Formats: sequence, structure tokens, C-alpha cells
Amino acid sequence: MNFGYREVCLDHDTGARHPESPDRLRAVRRALKERHGVEYVAANDADVDVVRRVHDPDYIEEVREFCADGGGNWDADTVAVEATWDAALAAAGLAVWAAEAADTDVSARDTPFALGRPPGHHAVEDDAMGFCFINNAAVAAQAALDADADSVAIFDWDVHHGNGTQDIFYDRGDVFYASIHEDGLFPGTGAIDETGAGDGEGTNLNVKYRPGADTADYLAAIDEAIAPAIADYDPDLLLISAGFDAHEHDPISRMRVSTEGYGVMTERMRTLADDCDAGLGFVLEGGYGLDTLSDSITTVHEVFDGYQPMEPDDDVSEDARDVLDDVAAQGFGSK
Repeated sequence: MNFGYREVCLDHDTGARHPESPDRLRAVRRALKERHGVEYVAANDADVDVVRRVHDPDYIEEVREFCADGGGNWDADTVAVEATWDAALAAAGLAVWAAEAADTDVSARDTPFALGRPPGHHAVEDDAMGFCFINNAAVAAQAALDADADSVAIFDWDVHHGNGTQDIFYDRGDVFYASIHEDGLFPGTGAIDETGAGDGEGTNLNVKYRPGADTADYLAAIDEAIAPAIADYDPDLLLISAGFDAHEHDPISRMRVSTEGYGVMTERMRTLADDCDAGLGFVLEGGYGLDTLSDSITTVHEVFDGYQPMEPDDDVSEDARDVLDDVAAQGFGSK
């Protein structure tokens, strides 16, 4: 696996007590060095013109000026400093690199993973929120479409719903968005009946699990709804909005996905991309326990280095079955 990284992403200083801190990237790099000694690709900044293809130009200029004036609290959770603008462009550029470097030979060990911050999936067309300023996965998808891709699928396994990514592509048919997220968490969006509109009808899939869903429940959602829907959509590129805050030991969620579970999910995505003859790339989103974040990302890497993760022994919960029945009623999966 190839990792994209830029030092400027550390300069986005959110403060000592903020969960989305530079220490997240430091922990990941430390773990990768200790276990793998990987090398990093320093991708270019995202082209602002491409960023404007998914964000309102006035909003992008507002963010740039806000940072140039020293930053501050955009809202109660979303913090900027002067360096945030450069970090955000770098993070978006790393995501574009992941889209461009994605190879249809997903057995290869050079599958790209963009290690950028600030994260992106909560950034809507004209506003920042949830620690996010530029929607990195959306910019990457748009860059791929502007190049030679006819269609892109984004699977968001962050514990929070990627409201920004959904909103940006909700009425478009060239991007399929799928998300598994925890009911009751920020931002409160991602209802099961939100399936797209207009040209995008049927290209938006939400699995909104109750707190406590575990690896077996996540895999059931993938196997029974998300993977079949994406396979039917048949994208040229599959991007993973890879947050690791559904981990059983993450401090801000109540889900129970294991470190090994992220390896199994990765194997599922590699198989799906192979079946679709699609490129595969990963873009970092959340994950706020430093050990669980770094261990999970190294496990993802190990899958591409030949590691065979163990399937869970647990049965799918009754709660998850009820949710998947509701998802099937929207036309995704088997009724």
C-alpha cells in the first residue's frame, strides 16, 4: 500500500483538547514506521478550480480569508488557524492523488491511502462543519470524473454520516454514495429513506445502525446491501471514506467494530473493486483513539501485504436485521 502524506497537515493546530489533532497523523506514521517502514508520497495541493467544482466559490474564498485573518472558531467544533487553508488544500490534494493512483489491479501492494487532515466528509457545498472545511473525497471523485472516469462510488465507513458528501452528489447520477453510521451521532442526517433525487435517485444508500453494532453487523450491511448495490452500479473508481471511529475502543462512539474487523472490511472492498474492475483508493476521515486509529490503519495496510484477517464468530444482531430489512425496502439488498 502507498501512503500519501504532507507535513503541512500537522500545522492545522486545533488545540490541545480537540479530538481531531495533529497527533492522529503522528500516531499513524509512528505505527507504520515500527511495523512496516513505509515511504510516503507528497502529493500536490488540490487545484482550487477542482475544489470549486464541488464547493461554492464564495464559500471557498471565505475560508481562505478566514484563515488568512488568523482563523478561530468557525463553529463550536470546527477550528481554524492561519495554516488551516494550506493544510486543507494539501489534504484535498492527497485525496485527488489517491483517486489518480488507484489501480484496477487491486491485488497490487501500491493501493493508495491518503493520510490528510483536516478531514472532509461533513463539509457541504457552502459551509464547514464537523472538523471539515473541504470535502476531500468529493473533490477526489470530481477530479476522477473530470479526467476519464464515467462513474465513482464512495463507501463511507466513518461512524458519522458524511452529510457533506451525500449532499454534494445527492441529485447526481455519476457518483454513488453509501454510508454505515451510528444513529444519534452528529450530524443527525443519513436516514434510510434518503436514496437520492432527480438524476441521483437510487444512488444514495444509508445504513443507520443503533449504538452497539459490531463487526458482524457491519459485514452484513456490506454483504447484503452495499456491495451488491455498488456492484450493480459498476463504478470505474471506488473510494473509501475511511474513518476508524466505529472502533470498539474509540472515545467518541458506541459502535463495536474490532481492529480485525477493519481488515475484513478492507478485504471485502478489495474483492468488490476487483469484481467491478474499478480502481480502489482510501481517504482518511475520523478516528480519535490514537492506538485504535494507528492499529486499524496498519491492519488495512497488512491486508494488501498478504495478511488474511479473521472473520468474526458473532451472529448478526436482531437490531441490525431490522435495519437491513428497512434498507431492503428502499431497493437495496434482499427483502
